[in-house]
Amino acid sequence: MTETLTVSDGQSAAIGPGRLVLVVGPSGAGKDTLLGLAKAACADNPNIVFPRRVITRQASASEDNEEVSAGTFQEALARNEYAMHWEAHGHCYALSRAIDDEIRAGHTVVANVSRTVVAAMRTVYANVLVVSITAPPNVLAERLALRKRASDGKIENRLHRAVDEAAAGPDATIVNTSSAEYHARQLVRIIKGERWDG
Repeated sequence: MTETLTVSDGQSAAIGPGRLVLVVGPSGAGKDTLLGLAKAACADNPNIVFPRRVITRQASASEDNEEVSAGTFQEALARNEYAMHWEAHGHCYALSRAIDDEIRAGHTVVANVSRTVVAAMRTVYANVLVVSITAPPNVLAERLALRKRASDGKIENRLHRAVDEAAAGPDATIVNTSSAEYHARQLVRIIKGERWDG
């Protein structure tokens, strides 16, 4: 596994009262697809925020990310502009510190992150909900082969990382093997704190 995490410090009390919904899961699970549908479903609710991740790899069509150069990323990091950042497979990822203001305002922030950030985020933020989106290994392999994203690297390495999803300590799990619309409705109910049937 080639993933490292750094959390920006400077906060003594856990940030609240809003909620931080962390979406985790292996490559090929369909996280971006479900998040895109959930974002559209929540578009009329100003209290639910889907921040754009900052990434140093090329963004794909299914993602709503802000692509930056490695130099630009490091400059922003030096200015302490990130609430959290991590590295995976030679690429850097981050969420802007603006999410802290959203959470302090009582909003729900929903973000696709590495499972390596979960333990630290549970201490930084007062109300953290972790949603694992996953699928059987054969489904993951098929999806990774279909998307043909150069930045994915070797499919075997991506699948190997998918083994220990339990390390994220999810509060809810969506096994994404049915229609994207159905599972997106599950995700929306979880985001809104409603009951749902797995």
